[in-house]
Amino acid sequence: MFLTALMAVAIVPSRTNAQVSLGEYAARRAALAARIDSGVVVAFGGVGPVSFWPTFYQLPAFYYLTGFGETDAALVMVKRNGIVSATMFVPTRTAMQERWVGARTRVADLEAKTGIAGREIAQLGTSIDSLAASGLPFYVVPDVQTADYAAEDSLTRGARFLSRVRLAHPWLVMHSVDSTVGRLRAKKSAAEVALLRKAAQISVRGHQEAMKATAPGCGENEIQALLEGTFRRFGGDRPGYGSIVGSGPNATVLHYMEDSRIMHEGELLLIDAATSFDHYSADVTRTLPVNGRFSPAQRDIYQIVRDAQEAFVRQIKPGVGYGIANDSGKAVVTKGLLRLGLIQAIDATIDPPAGMQCPPTGCFQSQLYAMHGFGGHGIGLEVHDPAQYYEGSHEFRAGDVFTVEPGIYVSPDLLRSLPDTPKNRAMLAKVRPAVEKYKGIGVRIEDDYALTGAGLEWLSAGVPREIPEVEALMRQREPELAGGGGCGRPRT
Repeated sequence: MFLTALMAVAIVPSRTNAQVSLGEYAARRAALAARIDSGVVVAFGGVGPVSFWPTFYQLPAFYYLTGFGETDAALVMVKRNGIVSATMFVPTRTAMQERWVGARTRVADLEAKTGIAGREIAQLGTSIDSLAASGLPFYVVPDVQTADYAAEDSLTRGARFLSRVRLAHPWLVMHSVDSTVGRLRAKKSAAEVALLRKAAQISVRGHQEAMKATAPGCGENEIQALLEGTFRRFGGDRPGYGSIVGSGPNATVLHYMEDSRIMHEGELLLIDAATSFDHYSADVTRTLPVNGRFSPAQRDIYQIVRDAQEAFVRQIKPGVGYGIANDSGKAVVTKGLLRLGLIQAIDATIDPPAGMQCPPTGCFQSQLYAMHGFGGHGIGLEVHDPAQYYEGSHEFRAGDVFTVEPGIYVSPDLLRSLPDTPKNRAMLAKVRPAVEKYKGIGVRIEDDYALTGAGLEWLSAGVPREIPEVEALMRQREPELAGGGGCGRPRT
C-alpha cells in the first residue's frame, strides 16, 4: 500500500554542514553510468512509512547516489551515445499538507539542492513509458532497505512499479545493478570516513556514559535510554541499529533486543550500540562488569577476546587477506578455550546441533563458544555495509572501513541442544567443569577502523577496552551507584 505525502515526516538533512559535496554525489552517479552501455538507470527512494507521523530515513543506495533524504522520490538517469542526463521525480505538498507535516523540497529547488534536475512524481509513469518504448535497456537499483535481507524485501514500490512497466512493454530488458552500486559503495571516500569518524566519536561518548551509570539494580532499558539520549544530545541522527543491552544470560544472545532485564551483582553487561551521523553508522561493543569489577572467571574470557581482537588488528594492511587476519584472531581464541578446558583440542569436533553452520572440515568445538567471525563487517550507510575485502582476492585496501569484533559466549543452553551421540557425550564429560565455571559469561569487544593512505585509524578510540581502564571509568560512578543503588545520573 502506498501512503500519501500527508502521512510522512521526512528528515531533510541540511546541505549547509554536509561533509559529502554535491560534486561527490555527481561523481558517484557518473561512476555508475560509466559501468553501463546506453540505457536507463532507475532508482527509487523510500516511501513514507504507514504509521502516525513517523520519522523517515532514506534507503542507503538511493542516498548514496543522490544525498536526498525525503520520501517518495525516484531517480532516472539516461545514457545515450555517451551522454548522461539525470532527473529526480518528487511529490509536491499542498500548503495545507505542509501545515501538518512540514514543507519538502519543491521541484524548482531540486537542482540547486542536489545537482539533479527535478520533475513532478506524477510525470514518472509517462516518462518511463516513453523511455521503455525507445528500446533502451533498463538498469535497476533495487529499493531494498538492507542488502542483508534483500531476498525477503521484494514487494517494494520500485518492484511493483517496474512489474507494471514490464507488463506494458514485454520486450523490455531489465538488469539489476545492485552489485555494481555495492562495489562503488565499498570504497569509502575521505568525506565518508570523516562522517564515520564522527559517528564513532559520538558512540564512544554514549558508551562512556553507560559505563559510569551501570550498577546492580539498574535496568537494561535505563542504559539503553542513556545511550540513545547521549547519541542524540551530541548530534547523532538515530541509533545506527537496534541497541543491544544484554546482562547476565542475555549477554550470550548475540542479537538480544528486548533490553528489559534488571542487572544483578556479579554479572556482565554487553552493550552493542552506536549512532548514525548524517546517515553513516558506527558499530561499537563493550562488555563490562555490572558491579564495576571483573571476577577472575570473567577476566579469563575477556582477556582472550581482547587478545584476539589485537591479533586480528595487527595483520591489517593494504594487500593482506582477510583470512590471514581472521586466522590470527581464531588462533588466539582456540588456544584460550583449550587452556580454560572448554574444548578438548584445537581441532576437536562435535556432532552439531540443528541450524549450526559448519565449514567443510566439520564443526569444531570452539564454534560452540565463538559463533561468528573474529573480524567483522564493513560500515557506512548501513551498519553492515559493503567493503572491498568482501570480493575478489578478499584483501584489505585503502578505503575500507570496518569493524573488528571477536566474541566468546558460554551458553549451557546451546550445549544442551547438542544431539546425544558418543562423540558429544565424551566431549561434554570432559568440559563440564569448565562450562560450570564460565557458564553465562558472554563477551564481545567491537571497534571501528578505517584503512586509508595514511594507515590504519582506530575510529572508536576513547571508550575503555582494557580491563583496568574499564574498571577505572566505572569507579567514577556516584557513591550510591557504586554501592548497588541502581541507575542514576553519571558524573560528566
